[in-house]
Amino acid sequence: MNYFNEKAEKMPRSGILAAQDEGLRRVVRRVYGANAYFRKRFDEAGVNPDEFRGLADIERLPFMSKADFREQYPLGMCCVGREEITEMHMSSGSTGTPVVMPYTPGDIAQWAECMARCYVMAGARRGDVCQVTPGFGLFNGGFGCYHGARAAGMFVLPCGAGNTLRQIKLAGDFGTRVLTGVVSYAVRIMEVLEETGQKLPDLKIGIFGAETFSESMRERIESGLGLEAFDVYGMTETGGVGTLGMDCPEHSGIHVWEDQYIVEIVDHDTGHVLPDGEFGEVAVTALNREALPVIRFKTGDLSRVVSRERCGCGRTHIRLDKIRGRIDDMLIISGVNFFPAQVEQSLLKIPGVLPNYRMTIQDHDGIKRLRIDVEAEDGVTGYMVEKQLKEDLGFSPHGDIHKPGSLPRQEGKAKRVFYETV
Repeated sequence: MNYFNEKAEKMPRSGILAAQDEGLRRVVRRVYGANAYFRKRFDEAGVNPDEFRGLADIERLPFMSKADFREQYPLGMCCVGREEITEMHMSSGSTGTPVVMPYTPGDIAQWAECMARCYVMAGARRGDVCQVTPGFGLFNGGFGCYHGARAAGMFVLPCGAGNTLRQIKLAGDFGTRVLTGVVSYAVRIMEVLEETGQKLPDLKIGIFGAETFSESMRERIESGLGLEAFDVYGMTETGGVGTLGMDCPEHSGIHVWEDQYIVEIVDHDTGHVLPDGEFGEVAVTALNREALPVIRFKTGDLSRVVSRERCGCGRTHIRLDKIRGRIDDMLIISGVNFFPAQVEQSLLKIPGVLPNYRMTIQDHDGIKRLRIDVEAEDGVTGYMVEKQLKEDLGFSPHGDIHKPGSLPRQEGKAKRVFYETV
């Protein structure tokens, strides 16, 4: 059976709600008593932990955001003493002060449990060779994949980022069955395999995170690498990759581990909780994190509740739609709002178009225009690209076609959107 913790993963809805209610009361009391930041925020919102009624009162709790992490940098929101912290990870800080997440030994164990559930849900077995391609360092990706693989009893190849030829050699030599990484790096591995005429017959499972990716991209990766691709979900603020969950082999939504986290879909502007089925911003509350449990953290991710019913895989945990994009990634061109993932989905509908592309937002004296540079095989024209994008997005960006392999590559997370003043 593909369960790491069958009792937790198949918990009845009544049990999930009871665990969330108890966990929410507990975490509110704990952070109020442990940290001045939380105490001040709760006092301002009129929340008395002794009178707090759990799930019935969750909407009374104030939201958190990245701004709180940055204002309290480095450890202003930490709820344990420094002597209890065993390690930390943080975001890149590319858009300002980085987000820091401290960990107790209990937090590491919780992270490993969540990620191990993801591995086993995807079909990983004890003893499988698991190749970890995200970097090991301040970014949490490599360590999260490592902790989870160890907990699941796998044989770990802790490769880290880059050196694709060596990655391929190691995968072939050791018989890698499970590959972890960012989506764009999976594309890079596909390209090098094709260039060198190699294959990886043992590879069966791909677990990819950190970047949104369309169904079209999933299909390309599965075809190019000969594996089943899974969309893993987690972020620095929730404790790292895999903490929130992943899609199962049914591929009918991302299972969120509800015994560990409460997820809400809220209106970004008003904060009101939206009905199931409506797209909004994902807000997350951590129930079992010790050092820094987020409470109603507004992630900036856009999704919706797909189902709260038992899935075909047997799991009872809520399913979210795949992340459609981030609120701060939304682009507006010619009066049309869209996300980069929609461009990818449109491009990959065109036969002969390859997965490497760039979007450049050009500012012509305050008027924004979009140029798409995409690699494609012979026979694909700029007109074909413009026509497809017009059909899907409602406006016609300029499309430039490039020979395969000619656009720049990144070994890690891909940068798709660029800006220039014309």
